[in-house]
Amino acid sequence: MAVPGGDPLQLTIAPPLRGIYRQAMEAIQSLVDAFVDFFSSGVTHATWWEMVVYTLVMTHVTIAAVTIFLHRCQAHRALDLGPIPSHFFRFWLWMTTGMVTKEWAAIHRKHHAKCETVDDPHSPVTRGIKTVLLRGAELYRAESKNKETIAKFGHNTPDDWIERNLYSRFQWQGVAIMMIINLVLFGAAGATIWAVQMLWIPITAAGIINGIGHWSGYRNFEAVDASRNILPWGIIIGGEELHNNHHTYPTSAKLSVKPFEFDIAWGYIRAMEMLGWAKVKKIAPQMKTGAVRPVADSETLEAIIANRYEVMAKYARELRRACAAEVASLKSKGAEQSAQLANMRVARRWLHRDVEKIPGHLQAQVADAAATSEKLGKLVAMREELRALWTRTNVSAEQAVADLQAWCKQAEESGIEALREFSFKLRAAKA
Repeated sequence: MAVPGGDPLQLTIAPPLRGIYRQAMEAIQSLVDAFVDFFSSGVTHATWWEMVVYTLVMTHVTIAAVTIFLHRCQAHRALDLGPIPSHFFRFWLWMTTGMVTKEWAAIHRKHHAKCETVDDPHSPVTRGIKTVLLRGAELYRAESKNKETIAKFGHNTPDDWIERNLYSRFQWQGVAIMMIINLVLFGAAGATIWAVQMLWIPITAAGIINGIGHWSGYRNFEAVDASRNILPWGIIIGGEELHNNHHTYPTSAKLSVKPFEFDIAWGYIRAMEMLGWAKVKKIAPQMKTGAVRPVADSETLEAIIANRYEVMAKYARELRRACAAEVASLKSKGAEQSAQLANMRVARRWLHRDVEKIPGHLQAQVADAAATSEKLGKLVAMREELRALWTRTNVSAEQAVADLQAWCKQAEESGIEALREFSFKLRAAKA
């Protein structure tokens, strides 16, 4: 006779075995509960915010590894890293990205060598911003299979036993280990954390830096390419947000150059340097000034050439101020609706840029604004003469100094206060 709510199978078991059966069922249930608990929470039983913090810390370490080890150390040789940070970064990148150091460095070096041309592996200028943003990782993988690129640009990267027999040979096994670790720690949620880790570099580096960093943002310097600073505070992507600064001074270990800019990875580099784990080889030059010399000399010329990007950036500021003054003057004369004012407003936005960087449909307006203002025309002409001091290669050092002296004399006698003051600043420069 069955007992309501009882176990039918238990009724058929002899009384002495019922206790054993009950214990077995309880043990199985405990195992099932333990498995469900493990699958839902892992060994940590972390809350959602603890998992968010873990993910942010892990992805930030990966970003630091990319910008410090792959980018600044390996691709550009801006600093040397000791064995402890070097091996840590290599191991970390193997587990969190699966990228091979030689491939990454080669592709990035080619990007600088062929920037904004059809041979650039990931330029939004030639491939379109949408392609680089959405398919940046695909572009990287495609170029990594180009043996010519790796052979030509991948020199002086790690080639020891562990690189050949582990990191380069078993690329996917590292990220698989990372997934197992996350699953053990957080259960099913670990798969989501792992996915974020795997997408972090393709989105931030392959997409945002290679895409937006050559498409939108501000420029401190007129680098020959389209590079731009995305943000002045390089925290989320480790300082790589300062992309125009980097393309202007690619061998600098520090990416910030202005007082309001911040490069978090530079702080890490300085900390490692104090520990004896790193040695900075080069940072962006900063123009030093002293007393104004009576006449520009060879040291003045040397300082100007060494800091030519900064010199041109300061000259660009003078051009912007001059354009703003012209706009204000036209307004005061009641020329609100005139074509001249419209052209001058366009010039205020673009005149300080190199001609090839001005959009084609605006070049006529910018040229017209410069032609109708004697002051602006003189400033533009003098800019090109100043640039010729370091772009001409067929003059002697003595002639170059003489040309600089002539430029300063012409600037100071031009009747334009901005040129006069700028000449004094140049004569105060020292190497």
